[in-house]
Amino acid sequence: MRLRVAPGGPAALKVLAAAGAAAAPVRLVWGDPPERPLASPSAPWLPALELDSGTVLFSPNAICQFFFLARGEEPTDLTNQWLEWEATELQPAASAALYAQLVHGQKGLEALETLGQLLEHIEQDLSRRGTVYLAGDTESVADVVVWGALFPVLQDETSLPSELPALRTWFQNMTLSEACRKAADSVLMPEALLEFKSYLQKHPPPRPAAGRTTSNEPAAQAGPGMGHRGAGGHGHADPHWDQRSPQGEDGSERALTEEEIAAAVAAWARGAAALPKPWRPQKPVLPVQGMRNVLITSALPYVNNVPHLGNIIGCVLSADTFARYCRLRNWNTLYVCGTDEYGTATETKAMEEGLTPQEICNKYNAIHADIYRWFDISFDYFGRTTTPQQTTIAQDIFQRLLARGFLLQDTVEQLRCEDCQRFLADRFVEGTCPFCNYEEARGDQCDKCGKLINAVELKNPQCKLCRAVPVVKTTQHLFLDLPKLEERLEPWLERSLATGDWTANARYITRSWIRDGLKPRCITRDLKWGTPVPLDGFQDKVFYVWFDAPIGYLSITANYTDQWERWWKNPQQVELYNFMAKDNVPFHSVIFPCSLLGADDNYTLVNHLIATEYLNYEDGKFSKSRGVGVFGDMAKDTGIPADIWRFYLLYLRPEGQDSAFSWGDLMLKNNSELLNNLGNFINRAGMFVCKFFGGVVPDMVLTLDDKRLLARVTLELRQYHQLLEKVRIRDALRCILSISRHGNQYIQVNEPWKRIKGDDKDRQRAGTVTGVAVNMASLLAIMLQPYMPSVSLAIQGQLRIPPDCFILSHDFTCTLPAGHRVGTVSPLFQKLENDQVEALRKRFGGGQPEDLAVKPQAKQTHPAPAALGAPGDPRRIQELTEKVAEQGNYVRQLKATKAEKAEVDTEVAKLLELKKQLLEAEGKSPEVPVPKGKRKK
Repeated sequence: MRLRVAPGGPAALKVLAAAGAAAAPVRLVWGDPPERPLASPSAPWLPALELDSGTVLFSPNAICQFFFLARGEEPTDLTNQWLEWEATELQPAASAALYAQLVHGQKGLEALETLGQLLEHIEQDLSRRGTVYLAGDTESVADVVVWGALFPVLQDETSLPSELPALRTWFQNMTLSEACRKAADSVLMPEALLEFKSYLQKHPPPRPAAGRTTSNEPAAQAGPGMGHRGAGGHGHADPHWDQRSPQGEDGSERALTEEEIAAAVAAWARGAAALPKPWRPQKPVLPVQGMRNVLITSALPYVNNVPHLGNIIGCVLSADTFARYCRLRNWNTLYVCGTDEYGTATETKAMEEGLTPQEICNKYNAIHADIYRWFDISFDYFGRTTTPQQTTIAQDIFQRLLARGFLLQDTVEQLRCEDCQRFLADRFVEGTCPFCNYEEARGDQCDKCGKLINAVELKNPQCKLCRAVPVVKTTQHLFLDLPKLEERLEPWLERSLATGDWTANARYITRSWIRDGLKPRCITRDLKWGTPVPLDGFQDKVFYVWFDAPIGYLSITANYTDQWERWWKNPQQVELYNFMAKDNVPFHSVIFPCSLLGADDNYTLVNHLIATEYLNYEDGKFSKSRGVGVFGDMAKDTGIPADIWRFYLLYLRPEGQDSAFSWGDLMLKNNSELLNNLGNFINRAGMFVCKFFGGVVPDMVLTLDDKRLLARVTLELRQYHQLLEKVRIRDALRCILSISRHGNQYIQVNEPWKRIKGDDKDRQRAGTVTGVAVNMASLLAIMLQPYMPSVSLAIQGQLRIPPDCFILSHDFTCTLPAGHRVGTVSPLFQKLENDQVEALRKRFGGGQPEDLAVKPQAKQTHPAPAALGAPGDPRRIQELTEKVAEQGNYVRQLKATKAEKAEVDTEVAKLLELKKQLLEAEGKSPEVPVPKGKRKK
């Protein structure tokens, strides 16, 4: 490995310290910073690590993390949190403080002003944990990275206030360590600092308010994917635009620069003519030379059951949202999926329903297809694995593995049910998990701890078919020689993790498998329903589902086009995204890649592995048998449109941790975010055009406030792109809602319904505000399309947005110019009522106790004290807080639309009563509100 650093660059400090602390075998190359101008003043001083594979890491935190990983130290949740905090909060503030020192000559506490609260955060955390280091009692990558950000500013612990004793001790320990001391001596030489200072003097100061990271990973692990993806990055960099979040960590808006405002105005003025033409690929979709070719798969759902909401968000809906985004970016995109139809689960279901396996597959494949059609999932092809193409491709991969010596033959102890006269495949066995003692573990995997199991390891095993106790017998099976394939797997995995966007859980699960050591994995089973094994002595066996099922991606594509190999044997041109829940990760990151690497046929391997955590249901689990939870075939019977389901599932998508579906929260998000925020803004913008300007977009004369709004919207749009390019689907949705909030505020401040009645200047102002607002609505229609395609189409129809404008660029352009005629505008969303939601919650609650946290309170004119709950009850406080927010939004909407005073007064009284109840729940004494303008003396 070669590490290139420039003396004087603060970013090099942490990298050299990490290399020393981890004893990394790197060849150090000192070099002068390049002369090319970059967006960030310190960018020329960023280090670069060139791996032996040719991959280059540019992010300092990623390089530090790589060194510690190479030493065998896996990241923990705590180290990841520190690394993300350093990148998003500490580093920008430290850069601002260093600029103040070097350029403005500030000294002591004056220069440290921007670091005050951040230093207190470190002090409090060290004191609370009582540990010597940030993440425990031993030094970790978090210590090196945080120290590296602070040392250029502090130099030694005496710079720190005496009120921070724990921080002073920690900082002194780090500074005196050999690795940190050598790094400081090497990097921060006086002559190098002078050169760095000279460079900084030519640039504006960095802003301390940091934005959030836009990576799948905590910041430290995000770096490998920055600026280097496959053959080249696909991000969008503009020197006029600061790439940070539109908001600081405290939620406040960051300041706009003059360059950002000017760039936004110029982009707006270029109009729709500057947009690229939408890419409309021929059918079938095939890779195109020179384009970004994106191949998307979602985990193949088992054919034997009906998917619930967690299954839907975990794979197909997440993949669909990203596929739609890719198409709007003019990326040549193919999205395939289908039902996984072979294996024990299918045989079991067929026995339960008295059908043949093929009949059960036909039945449930149709059910799945119908559900996904209702949810508006935009597969290019939805297939199945019970096809001749599956047999041909799976057997070819098998034969190639066999010919290259990657298969083993061994005798296996297997459970056999003497009552059923058959060997029991894994899913025909249940028992107690040998690892966590969960009593309903399957014979292949424990649903509680997630560990893979051999059925004979189960305690107290039972045959699922007859409940008899099986006996252990021997039988011959074939194994994939994973230890032998590891030397092929590891270099590929290193490249893919470094250059791709793998979610944090996918990285962790994969590394855990590698760290624990790979073992030969059985790929055959004693079943009849499956792909036959083409080898003498094994004709009575079939391929195990986890060898066979991922090959379904290939065979489904082969059913779509006979040119399937242009996608699946073309890693030079194709980027592969796999979407799944976290329990499927090892099969996609280790076992299936090993099969394809061993087959040695230039297969396309996964570049980006996107795994979700689990979605629970009202603090419990989905259960079809107990009637708990909403399943795909039930959603359309609720009367709630598919797009509302899509929105809510994507809003709470379990990206970093498990999340839970809640009927109360669904109602709140529908009524506040969709009805009162997004729908309210788009409807008002369109209605103003119709009501005040005869359905024609008026002339627009932009003021400085309008121009600032264009820049603010552009910031949100670019953040939306940064997040979706990293497949941060849930977070990107917030950008859409933020833009509509800006729009509502813009309309409220400018009051076009009043100005239209004024003089020519006021009428012109009303026209400008209306024109800008309706163009914001047009942009929202496009941004919303991956999330809510039917609503997006409705907005397109109402505003008559030209089809050629339905493409996502990084700029907010005027797509509906003056003179454009809109269509008929109507409301997009309907309010969900308490009674309606309560009925649905009871209907899908099964036999479980009702969840008081989401149960709407009965309407009472004078609630009895007992009904309010004890003061301090967090559930009650949370419920009332949400109701106050919802009612407040409703009152503001009534006032904005000039509703009758009597109606407004009634709703205001309801709001005041809710606020009173909230104060009582918090243990406070409600005060009589004082009328505005009549303050108490």
